[in-house]
Amino acid sequence: MRELVDKLAQNRVLSAEEFKELLSAECENSYLHQRAREAQQRVYGKKIFIRGLVEFTNYCKHNCYYCGLRSGNTGVQRYRLSMEQIMECCQTGYGMGFRTFVLQGGEDDYYTDDRLTEIIGNIRETYPDCAITLSVGERSRESFQRLFDAGADRYLLRHETANIHHYNSLHPANMSPENRKKCLRDLKEIGFQVGCGFLIGSPGQTPDNIVEDFLFIKELDPAMVGIGPFIPHSATPFANEQAGGLNLTLNALAILRLMKPNLLLPATTALGSIHEKGREMGILAGANVVMPNLSPVDTRKKYLLYDSKIGTEDEPQNAREKIDKQMQVIGYEVITARGDYVAI
Repeated sequence: MRELVDKLAQNRVLSAEEFKELLSAECENSYLHQRAREAQQRVYGKKIFIRGLVEFTNYCKHNCYYCGLRSGNTGVQRYRLSMEQIMECCQTGYGMGFRTFVLQGGEDDYYTDDRLTEIIGNIRETYPDCAITLSVGERSRESFQRLFDAGADRYLLRHETANIHHYNSLHPANMSPENRKKCLRDLKEIGFQVGCGFLIGSPGQTPDNIVEDFLFIKELDPAMVGIGPFIPHSATPFANEQAGGLNLTLNALAILRLMKPNLLLPATTALGSIHEKGREMGILAGANVVMPNLSPVDTRKKYLLYDSKIGTEDEPQNAREKIDKQMQVIGYEVITARGDYVAI
């Protein structure tokens, strides 16, 4: 196992079987995780970047089988934050040291290019020293260009799975893995710091699928990768499926860090939702980003991609203090910075 870890750390090509062997490694006192931490610290030190998440709309036109916000879930109380509410979230976050705001929502056609560019412009004008990240799904290349020109810096769009058959088993027929990948390539060509990602343990996923994801990520060469465990939502077709495993998620994080030492790699809320120390364990497996919620508390439980999500009742200041303490306990420091991708 140590030889495989060293081989990956030396940027040598692994076979599918070797990737799968690393994925199955035991986490406790793991050499894989140790080397991932070393790789992360060589580029970013023991600094953790914090992003302020603003969940500004829970409307979505798509009906993905794993997502609690799917259009077919009639039990969701839908909402859209006003411009004033979005700016209040940013004001609160800025006062607490956040220098990246992540505007996340379902694929909501209400947010035309004109509306989104107005929001981006207001944030850019008010907080010129901050990064603006968007996570609003698939759009045309022309739309992406307008958002970039308006002042957005980063764009998160999980590819979900690189395998076409697995993708089709998770999404309705009107969605296409080819278009998803095209969007990611368009975003990168335009100049965004691009983030892709996938769920660990999504229904039907095999170890070979995860290897395909690694190979796609190596080809795309993104700035960010967001992975976390699949957690079922009670109002989806996958309500009775098993959640993704902690061990597998942590090993995937560590592999990604060794594959690409300069990645921006979040320890996700989902990881913290399946284990009380999940975020800390994610950092110790090579992650270097956390994304607490700045959204109004009264909207948090309306934005549930999955059940049992943590942080739905935390005031922003409390969430920030909690994360600071969690990181200090394991020897890391949350810093006030944009936390941009470092090219090496």
